[in-house]
Amino acid sequence: MSHLLKLYLFAYNSLQAFGWTISLFRILSCFIATNSVNGAYASAGDLICLLQTCAFLEVVHGAIGIVPSGVLFPLMQWGGRTHFLLAIVRRIHEVQELPAVFITFFAWSLTEVIRYSHYALNISGGCPSWLTYLRYTLFIVLYPMGLAPGEMWLMYQALPYIKEKNLYGDFFASVPFSYYNFVTVVLLIYPFLWLNLYLHLYKQRRSKLGKQHHKKKKI
Repeated sequence: MSHLLKLYLFAYNSLQAFGWTISLFRILSCFIATNSVNGAYASAGDLICLLQTCAFLEVVHGAIGIVPSGVLFPLMQWGGRTHFLLAIVRRIHEVQELPAVFITFFAWSLTEVIRYSHYALNISGGCPSWLTYLRYTLFIVLYPMGLAPGEMWLMYQALPYIKEKNLYGDFFASVPFSYYNFVTVVLLIYPFLWLNLYLHLYKQRRSKLGKQHHKKKKI
């Protein structure tokens, strides 16, 4: 990998880590100040929308081969999160103060602070072993937390508003498509799509932590 490419990837991952750290700080500060989970979107929603939109670059990175992640799993994660965030939470103000938003944002932010910091430090060649351990361990708890009481529960709670507002009805007026039915189907298949990503991360965990353990034994 060229020096310029390494510099770009280091900058990208560092900026994402910084952005998600600010998001986590805002969410927790709001929670402490108000003793309520209702302000998560108001405190960090716009920033998280920006960070998540920019994360499409990771799909591009995999597609052109500058990182070994491939396209499928980054696209699945980006697509699921972006749909949840931009198509539902951002468009339906009634759900923005629900506890599920706080749970999702907290799980995402903590996950991404660790993940992007790990990537950036790996590129610089100075990633500590404890950060690698956290990167490939905390997802075991944080991913299910963000999924079930977070994304899925909020999408379920959003269904009545989607139906009442006939959300995106004008956009799809010329085709036989119901966004309400689409989200219902998404809710049914979401756990199965998510399980593929979860198992993929487990395989990565065995591979990465196994290598780390092997290096320690050699030392």
